[in-house]
Amino acid sequence: MLKDYQIPEVKNVFFAAVQEWSDDFMADVWYIYLINDSDFDIDSVMVVSKAFGTIDGEMKKTSLLRHAFMQVPAVSAIKVELLENSLIQLNNEFMLTYFIGNTLYDKKFTFKANSVHVNHTEEVPILFKPGVIVN
Repeated sequence: MLKDYQIPEVKNVFFAAVQEWSDDFMADVWYIYLINDSDFDIDSVMVVSKAFGTIDGEMKKTSLLRHAFMQVPAVSAIKVELLENSLIQLNNEFMLTYFIGNTLYDKKFTFKANSVHVNHTEEVPILFKPGVIVN
């Protein structure tokens, strides 16, 4: 029965970690952005994030964070959350679900442990800033 459902491939929608100045923290911090580099508005967007992994031989995991956005317009970006420095050494997973018309799209994106670093940056489309892209 599950095989009867076809969930199409997510294309031109991805996440990027971008380092920006924060007046609240008086330092450069990493923010996670959802980038919609497609020609379509995406609707009823749900992002569920968590971090997990091993630090000093001990398994760590965070609670789930949920973010909802009514719409992310075509060729735009939206700031999702702050990526705390202590979480960079863990795997950071983002589950994305959205609609284009009546079609459901769903994909899991993972920033691997220690992959969010200034040495791993490239120019992020739409934002035109250096960042770490996962797609």
